Amino acid sequence: MEETSLLTPKCTLVPAHFYKPASSRDILGEVVVLDAADIVKEVEVPQYESVMLYAVPDTSTEALPELWYVLKELPAISDYNKILASWKERRLYLGIAQGNGLLLANSFEAPDFTTAEYYIFLALKQLQLNPEVSTIYLRSAVSPEDEMSLYRYFKSVETL
Repeated sequence: MEETSLLTPKCTLVPAHFYKPASSRDILGEVVVLDAADIVKEVEVPQYESVMLYAVPDTSTEALPELWYVLKELPAISDYNKILASWKERRLYLGIAQGNGLLLANSFEAPDFTTAEYYIFLALKQLQLNPEVSTIYLRSAVSPEDEMSLYRYFKSVETL
């Protein structure tokens, strides 16, 4: 069963050894635009020795960011090149790792699946990873047409 997640681009990872709780709002405000009413929360990402800072609209929000769930599931992938994507409500959440090392954790505005694919391939190109020898794992279901589109480029496509 999939957890309910917070679909927000307002999050960032901070290496645990650099993190100071008193600076949470300032740190997050350096990478995203925060509204005055945004409440900044934190959650540990121990598998990558990091803390994820994220903004919520009110104190009653209990859900964690979708990107946190991507990072939580990434280490369970047995491949050396770990590529995990989630495309929900016009946003792509993408985590890429090699072995135990995190290479990318980000989200991108993607109003359609073609745009989501663009960001996936751009990230792979920047990281010099070959999709033809890699499996992409999806945290969210996509249409059969979109899955077939990924199969044209990746060795395999798996839905978690």
